[in-house]
Amino acid sequence: MGSLNATVQIPAAPEDVWAKFSDPRSFEQWLTIHTKWKDEPPATFTQGATAAEVVTMLGMPNTITWTVEEVDAPSRLRISGTGMAGVRTTFALGVSGDGNGGSTATIDAEFSGQMITGALGAAVERDAKKQLDDSLAKLSALVG
Repeated sequence: MGSLNATVQIPAAPEDVWAKFSDPRSFEQWLTIHTKWKDEPPATFTQGATAAEVVTMLGMPNTITWTVEEVDAPSRLRISGTGMAGVRTTFALGVSGDGNGGSTATIDAEFSGQMITGALGAAVERDAKKQLDDSLAKLSALVG
């Protein structure tokens, strides 16, 4: 299992960051692993909502069926899902004020499953870390 964290400072109010961060329809604008939604995503994430998303990591697409576990607007969203071959993942997205009118945005991610071991697991962790960092950089450019 891999656990990763990415953080970025964004020169925008937390509410503005949250509006993009928590809107499933905006994922294509900033989330680099997002390929497409299988069906129309929910207009907003609410606890218990589900959505199927095609994500691409290491050049391989995988459909993840997400369930919203927690929504604490405008600061925290936690989703978990299962994809092909039993790959399980959890994303916790957080936004907080930085005390200077800007925001700190974080993504904590966990990956587990029989395929996420050994050399492949290490490659997934490296790719996931790069994807999270790139995603937050895109989010910052989009909102900041």
